[in-house]
Amino acid sequence: MRQTSQLTDADHDALAADLDALRDRFRAELGERDAAYIHRIIKLQRGLELGGRAILQASAMAGGRRGSRPLWAAGTVTLSLAKILENMEIGHNVMHGQWDWMQDPKIHSTTWEWDAVAPAELWKHLHNVVHHTNTNVLGKDDDLGFGLLRITPEQPWHPVCVAQPIYALLLMMFFEYGVAVSDLEIDQILAGEHDKELTRAKLRVIGRKIRRQWTKDYLAFPALSGRGFGSTLLADFIANTARNLWATTIIYCGHFPEDVQVFPEDRLENESRGEWYVRQLTGSANISGGAFLHLLTGNLSHQVEHHLFPDLPSNRYAEIAPHVRALCVKYDLPYNTGSLARQVGSTWKKIFRLALP
Repeated sequence: MRQTSQLTDADHDALAADLDALRDRFRAELGERDAAYIHRIIKLQRGLELGGRAILQASAMAGGRRGSRPLWAAGTVTLSLAKILENMEIGHNVMHGQWDWMQDPKIHSTTWEWDAVAPAELWKHLHNVVHHTNTNVLGKDDDLGFGLLRITPEQPWHPVCVAQPIYALLLMMFFEYGVAVSDLEIDQILAGEHDKELTRAKLRVIGRKIRRQWTKDYLAFPALSGRGFGSTLLADFIANTARNLWATTIIYCGHFPEDVQVFPEDRLENESRGEWYVRQLTGSANISGGAFLHLLTGNLSHQVEHHLFPDLPSNRYAEIAPHVRALCVKYDLPYNTGSLARQVGSTWKKIFRLALP
């Protein structure tokens, strides 16, 4: 396979033209089928959430009687699925602007606020602008280890890295809080180089969102359960944690596996559109699987396609993928994909290996 550094300027221009044409083709096809899809997914998610809440309420009313525990477990699983679906296939993708073409004010990147403690306005800057512009560029992409993990040998080793398998897991469990504070640029705060008023303004926004989420999940809904307050609170905590663990598993697998490339900061200097496309292709990894897996991942199992076309609706990625793969063959470029088990194993192998010097 040809090294990406050996691609000529003409190769990059031709690849850019092919990918631009592919994007324009699918953009022109968007219509009623796509609108029906997102409306159907939102209806499904809200049904799951309502169903989960109803089952948990029934469990609380049953008290300690026989059958209450299976009801509680069923309600917790249903609520977990609802939160995963809202976070992955709906919230993430709506806030990317994938459905802005519909001109529906209720399903628009400027109005959607997801069910997580990270404020949408801060996440959109950190993710849509910083990450997708600087994908896998050391020193520029905050998603490259999230400022905590050493996931490439080019990152300096420090003795604290020895414990990174532990805090990689802790980050997964409480990921929404990590996302909430990421846009604060904590490294600049510690260095005293931040805008204090801007930081205070961001902290106020984060505080309001955390209070809103905690009031909903850990006060209001448990209170509706009466004597089942504690069991409903626990169910909400488990559902949020399950959503965090699943989301980070998919994110880790899309960015950290062994064959994913990392780039120096000077790569951004005079980078052409074709070179940007190549960086997205080689700095991403897909997860192979069926339709249900793709749905639960928010179609980030097609991370390659998402990085290439972040504003195209996620339901189109499965259709786009064969065309992208064919272009990788045409230009002799890698197309990193594998089963969930393979990508998880590759990611954690790297996390453990790079914990050491």
